[in-house]
Amino acid sequence: MTSSDLPPEVEELRQRTRRFVREIVVDEEPAPGERLDQVTRDRLQAAAKEAGVFAPHVPKEYGGQGLSLRHWSPVLQEAGYSPIGPSALNCMAPDEGNMHMLNLIATEEQKKRYLAPLAAGDVRSCFGMTEPHSGAGSDPAALRTRAVRAGGGWVLDGHKRFTSGAVGAGFCIVMARTPAVDGSPEGATMFLVDMDNPGIRIGEPIHTVDRAIDGGHPHLYLENCFVPDDAVLGEVGLGFRYAQVRLGPARLTHCMRWLGLARRAHDIALDRAAKRELFGGPIDSLGLAQHLIAESVIDIETSDAIITKTATLLHSDPKAGSAMSSVAKVHCSEAIFRVIDRAIQICGGDGVSDGLPLAQYLNEVRPFRIYDGSNETHRWAIARRASAGRSAAVRAGEQYQGDAVVGRDGGA
Repeated sequence: MTSSDLPPEVEELRQRTRRFVREIVVDEEPAPGERLDQVTRDRLQAAAKEAGVFAPHVPKEYGGQGLSLRHWSPVLQEAGYSPIGPSALNCMAPDEGNMHMLNLIATEEQKKRYLAPLAAGDVRSCFGMTEPHSGAGSDPAALRTRAVRAGGGWVLDGHKRFTSGAVGAGFCIVMARTPAVDGSPEGATMFLVDMDNPGIRIGEPIHTVDRAIDGGHPHLYLENCFVPDDAVLGEVGLGFRYAQVRLGPARLTHCMRWLGLARRAHDIALDRAAKRELFGGPIDSLGLAQHLIAESVIDIETSDAIITKTATLLHSDPKAGSAMSSVAKVHCSEAIFRVIDRAIQICGGDGVSDGLPLAQYLNEVRPFRIYDGSNETHRWAIARRASAGRSAAVRAGEQYQGDAVVGRDGGA
């Protein structure tokens, strides 16, 4: 991990996080396929606070380390070296993305009520966006959950699914479609809904291959769910705009955390290849294994570079950074999967057993090609932006390059 150009205080935090995760957290990991229990989570979070590595992305006024977004990656990669590291440091999805958004757009009262306890690790949260077909999924415009005005507040009705973290959460940020009211445009609005509200109900669990996110991915039902006006997060009708405030960085922090896990998988493979002998020598002396190792190094380094570029853009130009986060999400989700898959291959039969954690790592990262927008949807958006950008440049006077020259050297 490149760290030579980090400010000294960031590098020092990275080193502290590295030591904490490798010396404290790794030994507390549950068996592959099992979830982190609440008692261990609470104990690790207390230890993280004591070590000064808790909530690296959260402003210091809320008990975090106050890192700028452009410096999140080195520290979150160190946290992600263990699948439970982000939970121990309170920088795991969906809480990390919700904290970031609350810090940017919540009122001061909302920050006291929701951000402060979330940042402290006293509660967890969830984000209610995805819906059953034909509702919102990769296409947010298909949003079907509705909210209408009702004496001093709003009534929400809808059905969400894949509401990551909902079981045991203290509150949910719900995206609902709202009509044009009081000068606000028709569109989507975000609402802060306490999970003990009688109008919200956790439904059927969805059993997935990943285990790292606390609270699962269940269905969520909103039925005549009343919330007061001060439950509106941001402004009415601007929910889709705020979603980009959250989703761009949230896609990228997934890349950061999972790249840390890919580094762990690669270390396991390197250790195994150096010690295990085959055909008269260690595995890492064989050309085929060397090819696998080299390809993983390339995937790790290119992922690290694109994360760094995207984080810098999100800090300086959020619109450009959000667009680049699609590129980062597609590349990293696929490269990280390849790194872990190669590590399994190098470790042979043990790689697919629960004697090593690699098979569970593969289960953890596989859904990332679907979560936060499928890779196919991101590729569609990337291609559209590329085509639109080039067309605009040509209209603005850049030379058109697409015509073949007829008759050059006697050919077409």
